[in-house]
Amino acid sequence: MKINLNNIPAEGLFLREEISAKKLDLETADVKFSGPIRVEAEVQRITNAVSIDLALDTTIDFICGRCLTEFEFRLKKNLRLNYQINQSDQTLDIDPDIREEIILDYPIKPLCKPDCHGLCPRCGKNLNEGGCSCGTT
Repeated sequence: MKINLNNIPAEGLFLREEISAKKLDLETADVKFSGPIRVEAEVQRITNAVSIDLALDTTIDFICGRCLTEFEFRLKKNLRLNYQINQSDQTLDIDPDIREEIILDYPIKPLCKPDCHGLCPRCGKNLNEGGCSCGTT
């Protein structure tokens, strides 16, 4: 999201945009996005400072770290970004900061549910679907 600093009125500016995860280089082998990242920004400028209240909303598909099933994770995040600007600055690109904030919310070990039982170490059956017949569980 690029903000033209010369177009910020005294009462502030409200922006709404959808950004693709591909544009922000957020997808990996284990992390896929179901749709775009919806961004709403309230921008205020006071002389040489810009303050932005952001609301991020998206759905991420993760692979469970225990049972290896894919599950959806809804990311809704509100945050404030503050920037010092110079008189010569014309635009402000906040995409790198949006990317960083989303990555910071990736779970270290994604779980489909807190009490996920995982896979049987012997036969590989998903133990969330019931016990297995190999005798280990």
